[in-house]
Amino acid sequence: MLTMRHQYIARDSGSLCDEPLFADRLIKLMYNGVRENAPILFRLLTSSRMTGVLGFINYDLPFGAGGSACSRFLKQLNIDLGECLASAAELDTPRKVFERQIRYWDSRPMPEHPGAVVSPADARVLVGSCRETSSLFIKDKFFGFEELLGGDQRPWLQAMRDGDFALFRLTPDKYHYNHSPVSGEVADIYQIDGAFNSCNPGAIVTVATPYSKNRRVVTIIDTDVKGGTGVGLVAMVEVVALMIGDIVQCYSEQAYQEPKQVVPGMFVRKGQPKSLYRPGSSTDILVFQRGRIEFAADLLANQTRTDATSRFTKGFGAPLVETDIRVRALLGQAR
Repeated sequence: MLTMRHQYIARDSGSLCDEPLFADRLIKLMYNGVRENAPILFRLLTSSRMTGVLGFINYDLPFGAGGSACSRFLKQLNIDLGECLASAAELDTPRKVFERQIRYWDSRPMPEHPGAVVSPADARVLVGSCRETSSLFIKDKFFGFEELLGGDQRPWLQAMRDGDFALFRLTPDKYHYNHSPVSGEVADIYQIDGAFNSCNPGAIVTVATPYSKNRRVVTIIDTDVKGGTGVGLVAMVEVVALMIGDIVQCYSEQAYQEPKQVVPGMFVRKGQPKSLYRPGSSTDILVFQRGRIEFAADLLANQTRTDATSRFTKGFGAPLVETDIRVRALLGQAR
């Protein structure tokens, strides 16, 4: 298990930042000692039941009286209360902090170009390709393509084979609503059961293709429809992690008003809230049909920087550096 620091790139400034890895020692113990020497215990720790217990202990117990514990927690996570809809007094448990709503229409501007694809979350992003001939081929390091989307029985598998993808890692401090990255019609949505592996970078490089082993929700969006973004079929895969017990589908047309289940046939608009992770850290994966998206140049350039200390670079033997990206910010353009 890697014990080195982990850095990412701040998109606005291009500067290197050190990521404070929450519970890093515990994750190291789980994925190095326990996983290797007590596999039955490891399976228990990454099970649905244990995730629920850990989630309650860590997120549902209220802060102490007087508000000092809450203030310290908010300061530790560097949360901007000015963008939150709730006041500090209302955010009286860690869960409420993680599930906070923000004025995204003001604080998370979105490109106006109809062919723009945007980030689904406040996250750290890597982009890649499922084609072995591509310079961006990193698929088999994070997931197995067929397994990720549910196996050969899924009708969307062949259409998206050899496509491109973007992987968004949400850390515990992030805003935990997911927004639709494109406009289009929901062609399918389904859940695939699985484990609750951590998305700590060290854990990811230790477990082979962890994202196709965790519980996840797959939403297929057809963007080649009237009013759509025009990037073909897009698979949005929402992946649970350690202490993430649930993914709540709650699409809203305006702000967070009248949230509704995401169902086939529904039209979703780019940039609108789609779902909510129950708290902790988690991952979104977008899979695009081959040749339908051109990723933003700065994300591609940042990814290959050699001056950053990245656990992904160390673990996979090639430059692989994340960029911090905000929800609704430009990910790429329709080709």
